[in-house]
Amino acid sequence: MDQPAERQRLRMGLLAAVDESRRDVEVLLIALQQAVAGLHGLGGMVHLPGGGMSGILYLVADSGLPASVTRPWLVIRARDTAPPSRAAREDTAVWEPALAPPKPVPGRGDPAAQWPSDLPAGIGHLAVPVPGPGGRRGALSVLLAPGTHAGPGAHAAPGAHAAAGAGSTVPEAVDHAFLTDVAAWMSDRLRPAGPLNPSPTMLHALENAPGARDGPRRGGREVPSTTYTWDLRTGELTTERPIDEVLAGVDPDVLSGGIEAWAALIHPDDLPQTVTGFDQGVRLRGGFQNEYRVRRRDGTYRWVEARARTVTDEAGEPVQVIGTIWDSTDTHAAAEAAGWALRHMSDGFVSLDTNWRIVFLNRAAERLFGSLADVHGVLLWNVPSVRAQPGLAERCRAAAAEGRATGFDVPWPDGPYWYHLRLVPVPEGLALYITDITERHLREAERAAADRAAAERAALMQRVTRRLAEAVTAQDVMAAVADGVMTPLGASGLTVLGLVGDRLIVMGSRGHGERFARLLERQAAAAGDIATPERDALRTRTAVYLSSPEEFLERYPDTREVVRESGKQAWVFLPLTVSGRGIGTAVISFDRPRVLGEDERTLLTALSGLIAQALERAALYDEATTRARTLQRSLLPRALPELSAVQTAARYQAAREGADVGGDWYDVIPLSAARVALVIGDVMGHGMSEAATMGGLRAAVRTLSDLELPPDEILGHLNDIVGELDIDSFVTCLYGVYDPVTGLLSYASAGHPPPAAVCSDGTVTFLPPPPNPPLGVGTPPFDTLETELPGDCLLALYTDGLVENMDRDLGAGTDRLAELLSRFARTTPADRAGSADLDSLCATITASLLPAHGGALADDAALLLARTHPLESRNIAEWPLPEEPRAAGQARNLVRAQLTDWDLADEELITTTELLVSELVGNVIRHATGPVRLRMLRTRALICEVSDGSPTTPHIRHTSDTDEGGRGLRLVSALCRRWGTRHTRTGKSIWTEQELPPPR
Repeated sequence: MDQPAERQRLRMGLLAAVDESRRDVEVLLIALQQAVAGLHGLGGMVHLPGGGMSGILYLVADSGLPASVTRPWLVIRARDTAPPSRAAREDTAVWEPALAPPKPVPGRGDPAAQWPSDLPAGIGHLAVPVPGPGGRRGALSVLLAPGTHAGPGAHAAPGAHAAAGAGSTVPEAVDHAFLTDVAAWMSDRLRPAGPLNPSPTMLHALENAPGARDGPRRGGREVPSTTYTWDLRTGELTTERPIDEVLAGVDPDVLSGGIEAWAALIHPDDLPQTVTGFDQGVRLRGGFQNEYRVRRRDGTYRWVEARARTVTDEAGEPVQVIGTIWDSTDTHAAAEAAGWALRHMSDGFVSLDTNWRIVFLNRAAERLFGSLADVHGVLLWNVPSVRAQPGLAERCRAAAAEGRATGFDVPWPDGPYWYHLRLVPVPEGLALYITDITERHLREAERAAADRAAAERAALMQRVTRRLAEAVTAQDVMAAVADGVMTPLGASGLTVLGLVGDRLIVMGSRGHGERFARLLERQAAAAGDIATPERDALRTRTAVYLSSPEEFLERYPDTREVVRESGKQAWVFLPLTVSGRGIGTAVISFDRPRVLGEDERTLLTALSGLIAQALERAALYDEATTRARTLQRSLLPRALPELSAVQTAARYQAAREGADVGGDWYDVIPLSAARVALVIGDVMGHGMSEAATMGGLRAAVRTLSDLELPPDEILGHLNDIVGELDIDSFVTCLYGVYDPVTGLLSYASAGHPPPAAVCSDGTVTFLPPPPNPPLGVGTPPFDTLETELPGDCLLALYTDGLVENMDRDLGAGTDRLAELLSRFARTTPADRAGSADLDSLCATITASLLPAHGGALADDAALLLARTHPLESRNIAEWPLPEEPRAAGQARNLVRAQLTDWDLADEELITTTELLVSELVGNVIRHATGPVRLRMLRTRALICEVSDGSPTTPHIRHTSDTDEGGRGLRLVSALCRRWGTRHTRTGKSIWTEQELPPPR
């Protein structure tokens, strides 16, 4: 594209950027200036139809031309051959290479006589149509200097013709297109009520308004006025009274020049609107009203208001305009005074037309919306600051539709400002009043913030009080303070020091390193030599507030190392006192310098008392818990014995209500002949009383087990003990004896859940429970059941607290237990399982069946697992013996041979064993009756048993030096690790147990 065309494109871009709120006069002048500059012209003119006379075009704007040139063009005929007339009439661009005056208009002078004599020759005249409503058009024309736009590419525009004589060459087509685009832009930007598109509705309303034909009145008196008549055919203008009597200072001879002379007196800014108003009134054959300024002889202007109507002939064509005219300057002065007050009032005021466009705003509103020149004619919601207000358009439309004023508060997008907007519907549109309520809103916000802060403090106190009331340990107190106080206050560190004797010891810390805690503790211990805030707070019973490291060091200069290690910027040292007795100090710290307000200090003072009371309760609870746990450890087995017949593991968990101790117990008791007793019991309830009862029963079970009593007899004795204790709780117990020689489990139960037996293939069987009531409820005898267990069977003994709770019934609990036991058996081979695997299984079961992380239990829970290991036949030897003295010698031979076969041919062991067996057999032959049997068992120890049919139990006697007998059992007791007697179904069995020598 060539340079002229590019420049014209840029000028159209500038026109597109012109604010839509520009007035019509500004639109005309801007369009003219760009058109003249784009074509490098001498000047330009805009002609529009109007004035009430059909076929007349009026000059409404010009640019760059002297008055001597524009005067002949003030009024031209639409049927003229001049370029503006032809362009408007033929709707095409017209080029005249030599500028010439237009044809005369009837009633006006000859333009040729007014034509400047010294005007240079060869000035070209290019005109294009300006579109308008109803098919009526005006024209935009530019005067070009001689030779402008001449060139090889020049060609004639449509309708162009060359004038005789020398002149400019035809402009290029791009010039025509550019000028046409400017004319179209100007037509689009002129407002609907502007020169090209006045409102017919408004004119019709003025014509038919009440009193439209009455004279004007002001303050109850009639204003001087005169009736005028305008002949539309001749342009003659006459008045009933001299015009200077009505409009003082106006040339009385102006009417002799007709409508054109009167139009020359109209202020240039008012001329387009005035001409258009008359034109529309004539075309619509109705009444109309106008207001404009006219120039007086001294150059000043007066406001004139005119009201008129159109008179038509028999054919309906307009022939006359008859109206009334009067001076409205005083009215405008009053309006301007009111406008001045409105413009300078403190509240913002915005006036909107019926299309929601801004027509006026005062200075206060300009600070929010922008200057009136920038936003005039702009849609209200297109203003950037208003666009950010959601729902404003809907509120405005609702207020206009309802015809009722409404108001609401809104935040302004720029800054912390709040305004009250009041929408008031008016006949011309809507009035918007804007009141700055920022200060009031801030006060309300401050009150709301204060109320909210008070409510938050009350809620915080309530929340922390509840948490501290529920805290049972010092760590619970730390967690409650950290979660409930640190976050609301914006704190980042918490350390609690407790007073132990004369020393402050760190009880817990959050947000501080371990080194800081040690330094603080060391500083507190050395408080006799230096001043420290934690000691000062405790001594004075007053909180110490340190808002910065500088203040900390200023008050306590010897604490530099603690301040540096803390890494904080502000601290609060709260004294912890209970009943006037100091128990410690709480240190709350912040990452930034912080000056706490009075409300926050009051809150912390109140919280310090709650923290101190909670720590005191926690100390008492810790003391009680320590005693309870010590008692619990003393009542339960410290460690389960390592036995050849069974591998065992156990777990116990007391209920978390009250002291951490309960009434459940378990025990594993070694018996004679490698047998083992498995015991589990439950004293219903939890606490010190139940634990004491449990301890007594466990001790009784151990004592009765030493007597080698069968399970039913042991439960019978326990039943008597419980009955004598006169306790209110139920007591259940299961006592079982596993014999690794026979593989039999003999058990009796007093109301206790049945044990679970798990085979290596994962099959789980709950052994049938004997139908016995809890201890102390019924009377003996108790039933005893026997079941043969497969090799490497897993037994699970448990209390009901393990499988039953508030969320799970007994059936669901036992099903879950069976599932866990079965999974373990399938995944862990029995021949490779050890004690560690059983211990891990205990942990898995309790974790699955009991609340996580030591949560509250409704009842104590105990679990005892035992994997059985039957004794292999090669480790068992048994022989019958004759009931005669030679039986002792035979027994010695059998012992020697068997020990040799077991690779235990240690001479000392053989000799000792021969002596023990010989003594036992001799004692039976001497004091008992047959049948006599000898049995030897090789386990982790060497067991020898001599059985007979007599129920008489031997016992060690005191002998004198002269007694021949009574020393055999003393010898037995001295030679073996332990010995004893147990009753059998057919008599009794005397047994000894010896340690085996280490393997060779």
